[in-house]
Amino acid sequence: MKHMAKHQIKDNITLSKATILRQKGMVILSLREYKRLCENAVPIHHLEGKEAQELDWLIRDGVAEYKAGKCKTIKSLADLD
Repeated sequence: MKHMAKHQIKDNITLSKATILRQKGMVILSLREYKRLCENAVPIHHLEGKEAQELDWLIRDGVAEYKAGKCKTIKSLADLD
């Protein structure tokens, strides 16, 4: 006979008032709502016309410089000086 793991879900969630005050509040969301908020946190931009063409050129030039060995590997922005 196989033994199945038993999972128990508690009915209560306890939050410390001190923690809530220290964090300046709490928000409780469903996982579905949390994922939706995360997906929408980064704006999506669609470029057309001149803006799209300029970005294409910037990428093309950057790839060419990378292939030509003109790029540096840095550990921090201070290494750019």
